[in-house]
Amino acid sequence: MDYIVLDLEWNQSPRGKAGERFGLPFEIIEIGAVRLDESRTVCGRFQEMIRPSVYRQFHYKTKEILHMDMGELRAARSFQEVVEDFFAWCGEDYIMCTWGSMDLTELQRNLKYFRVKNPMKKPLLYYDVQKLFSLLYEDGRSRRSLKDAVEYLEIEEDIPFHRALDDTLYTAKIMERMDMDAVRQYVSVDYFRLPEREEEELHMVFDRYAKDVFRVFATKERAMEDREVLSTKCYRCGRRLRKKVRWFPSGGRNYLCLAYCPDHGYMKGKLRLKKAERGGVFAVKTLKLISEEDAVEIRLKKKELEKKRRTRAKQKTSG
Repeated sequence: MDYIVLDLEWNQSPRGKAGERFGLPFEIIEIGAVRLDESRTVCGRFQEMIRPSVYRQFHYKTKEILHMDMGELRAARSFQEVVEDFFAWCGEDYIMCTWGSMDLTELQRNLKYFRVKNPMKKPLLYYDVQKLFSLLYEDGRSRRSLKDAVEYLEIEEDIPFHRALDDTLYTAKIMERMDMDAVRQYVSVDYFRLPEREEEELHMVFDRYAKDVFRVFATKERAMEDREVLSTKCYRCGRRLRKKVRWFPSGGRNYLCLAYCPDHGYMKGKLRLKKAERGGVFAVKTLKLISEEDAVEIRLKKKELEKKRRTRAKQKTSG
């Protein structure tokens, strides 16, 4: 199977959100990609600019970063023509690789807006090279810019950044140096096309954690009533676990819990409720084994939040 390393450049309304077209916050104006074989050697390249049909003037940030000429873009082919050739070039047996998660979301949003059939698999699994870099070289949570990662690995900066093909070549050079066997299992899930039925939900187990991606629920309340969404199971032995600290809000639409496995120890649960593209919410749950010290921190965090709630309640009563 080949790796398709993808990078996109896009434009937006010169008036920002005030001029944004519904369903298309960013219009793709360049596709760049390189194909890597199984040994991660570059064996093909794709690059083409795209004629804009919605945002025909540059947003100042786009112009500042990309140094493109609008005249060149106006002479280019349409998105429909370019993207169909791109997918034909990709072939059948490949996995997408991107630096970060935005490119695949915006690619699919453009496909939907311009009514081009989405040929990618559902669920769409891909490699977020930015995440893999963090898992290999840092703490697994931090996210470096592409330029910072290139500097960290002391890769020669012999081409500019912030053009689609050039950025894919830098990403490919990073992948050439990575121990892919150590992180190959850590595929990412794209959330643009979500599970619609219970049987389509994803349940993935990795060495360091487990992840579940649930179907779309009509409301946040419906999601938080679902037994499987709230369940905790040890991903090492499969045992269903009792919670030491029940799910509690930890900011925004995020929730935490603490469970305990007699054989493997404490487990942190993290639940994120996200807005779905077509309305409603979907849930992403991760479970991770943690130390006793980390378990103490979760208990303390819940106590602090309860104290703040009591204080706010008293202030409302006295007010």
